[in-house]
Amino acid sequence: MDTSNVTQLPIGIDENTEEQFATHSKLLHDLNRISSIEKAWLFHSPDGNSSQAMFSVSQPNLLANKRRKFIQSANISKHNNNSVNFHWTPFPLEMTGVATILPSPSGSKLLVVRNPENESPTHFEIWVQSQLELEFHIPQSVHGPVYVDGWFEGISWNSDETHIAYVAEEPSPPKPTFNDQGYKKSGSTDKDCNSWKGLGDWEEDWGETYAGKRQPALFILNISSGEVQVIKGIPKSLSVGQVEWAPSIEGKYQHLVFVGWSADPRKLGIKYCYNRRCALYAVRVPIYEPEAESKVEGSPVINLTENTSSAFLPRFSPDGKFLVFSSAKTCVDSGAHSATNSLHRIEWPTDGKLSLPVKVVDVIPVVLCAEEGSFPGLYCLNMLSNPWLPDGQTMIFSSYWGSREVILSVNVLSGDISHVTPADSDFSWRLLTLDGQNIVAVCSSPVDLPRLKYGFIEKPNKDAAWNWFDVSSPLTKCSDKIKSLLSSRQFSILKIPVKDVSNCTTEGAKKPYEAIFVSSKSKKDDKCEPLIVILHGGPHSVSLTSYLKSAAFLSLLGFSLLIVNYRGSLGFGEEALQSLPGKIGSQDVNDVLVAIDHVVDSGLATPSNISVLGGSHGGFLTTHLIGQAPDKFVAACARNPVCNLAFMVGTTDIPEWCYVETFGTEGKTLYTEAPTPEHLALFHNKSPIAHVSKVKAPTLFLLGAQDLRVPMSNGIHFSRALKEKGVEVKVILFPNDVHAIERPQSDYESFLNIGVWFKKYCK
Repeated sequence: MDTSNVTQLPIGIDENTEEQFATHSKLLHDLNRISSIEKAWLFHSPDGNSSQAMFSVSQPNLLANKRRKFIQSANISKHNNNSVNFHWTPFPLEMTGVATILPSPSGSKLLVVRNPENESPTHFEIWVQSQLELEFHIPQSVHGPVYVDGWFEGISWNSDETHIAYVAEEPSPPKPTFNDQGYKKSGSTDKDCNSWKGLGDWEEDWGETYAGKRQPALFILNISSGEVQVIKGIPKSLSVGQVEWAPSIEGKYQHLVFVGWSADPRKLGIKYCYNRRCALYAVRVPIYEPEAESKVEGSPVINLTENTSSAFLPRFSPDGKFLVFSSAKTCVDSGAHSATNSLHRIEWPTDGKLSLPVKVVDVIPVVLCAEEGSFPGLYCLNMLSNPWLPDGQTMIFSSYWGSREVILSVNVLSGDISHVTPADSDFSWRLLTLDGQNIVAVCSSPVDLPRLKYGFIEKPNKDAAWNWFDVSSPLTKCSDKIKSLLSSRQFSILKIPVKDVSNCTTEGAKKPYEAIFVSSKSKKDDKCEPLIVILHGGPHSVSLTSYLKSAAFLSLLGFSLLIVNYRGSLGFGEEALQSLPGKIGSQDVNDVLVAIDHVVDSGLATPSNISVLGGSHGGFLTTHLIGQAPDKFVAACARNPVCNLAFMVGTTDIPEWCYVETFGTEGKTLYTEAPTPEHLALFHNKSPIAHVSKVKAPTLFLLGAQDLRVPMSNGIHFSRALKEKGVEVKVILFPNDVHAIERPQSDYESFLNIGVWFKKYCK
């Protein structure tokens, strides 16, 4: 038989699957073209009647396997009837090779940072209205790339715009050198081309996404001279970040305030982990003194929050009289990686002379258990660099409120908290920037693309309501096909009663949790669509009612979605969150099963056509569910799942997570680098591997080979155990991806396979 003209199918794909790939990839491609609004800045005109807005927008670039970043600008004109118009520039400007940008306080300068991809220098550019004014190349001998990770990241202009403080990787330490004669002494000046650098001692890093990154250190750039100074005197055990300039006092020392994370006794994974001890520190920098450099070296570092175990996101009030910061003390004390935060205030001395101890005043305390409809607690994981309204004492920020993201205001003197976004809106709202007394935000839902909103308040007072305008914007345009498909979908937030409250030790644990249900507006032939249950990781995270491309893709393929925020999720008060540690694999599994029964009993889903999808702890739940309830699911997909805690504890960057979630708060003190046989036995019993013999559902595994959080061995081992039992399994390994599997090509292939997998088994 002549097979020379027969087209060979890709591995793992048959003719039917290939047709599905071709069909579904067109939909995913259309969704992939929709841009995401990341940040925004406002620049005011002298007359106050107009503003210039600058939006940072991104879009997947599949061919380059990176995110394409660009800037889109608009003029904002305001009218007497409180209406506004945005006049957009015709085209965006791509920011090729740009790591981050930051306007100066006056808006007259723009800092552009370009990080190197090799051993070349870091580029700092200072732009003014019509030209590049200054450019500095900082060699690797001074420091490595600037941190733009959203955690250690910190770049701050001083008030007179002459200096920039920032966080960057410290320079590489000297390495041992060898040549054909053996070891080369460090004092040797020989330049032998036949020598090579050794590795030297291994240095710990901060785990997931920080592999190979050097210690974050604090630097100051003088933009008049181009001189870069490292701030010395900071203990080596501290990793620094989130730097802010303290109020300026002319002719005297000025302070920098920064967050320091302790590496004692060792560095554990820090990405998504708010339970790492941290504090606010202040250091004096004599930028007005002629002999500044020598004095920097001797400046004392002051711990401003030594009596609390967590302090981050420092923000000075406009008048410089107080410093506000967030705290995740509940995380540090309990061991939970994320929990309910609190907000605090420090009075800042007008003469700049700090005296210890510093008095810390509570602004927003931790909410244990809120009444229905009341503020559930602070879940603000980021904050604008300037979050203040013109009164100088009201902050605006985004926070989770159940399954929604909302915008709130707080008076930092009285502690009064108010809704800024409509309290009756089930959409999620995210703060972008402030325009004086007004707000620019973005709102979306699982079936509504992000759209810009402009908020204003007519007469500012405690009980005044905010009014919101829709802003016509080109930023998130989509095809007519996508508009039509999304318009046929709907969503709601379901309240799920706790089935058995007898084991609940707190009132918060007894309260209903939530699930987001996405479906078609009409039933076809009076039949329910196949249902995908979607489960977030963490477990102390939350799924929001915001637009998410991956969920939209699965919904538009014709699936209903049940997105469960089981007890332990953020946004529902501290008691509900703390009810989960020590009960993983049981309480969270039962919460999901109760939510499924709720939609089935309500006639929203057919019990014989349900699949499940989750990543990380959501993958833990996915693999638990198909073992504990083997007849409930027709298919499953697990992304970097936790399948065996006994394996994970010795290989993950967060081994203490295994202890806290398995044993509860007691796990903090039980945690050891050498687990006992009793510990390992309980880890096994709490894990999906304990139920592997009962699994029936065909399961797709998506694994990142560079994952340090849940190493791929967890998923590989579980998939092999399923194969041994005769369960159909498919494994896709992404060789260059970490825990999130979010590189554009990997994300694309990942969800295309999920869609095809569920289409195959869900009829």
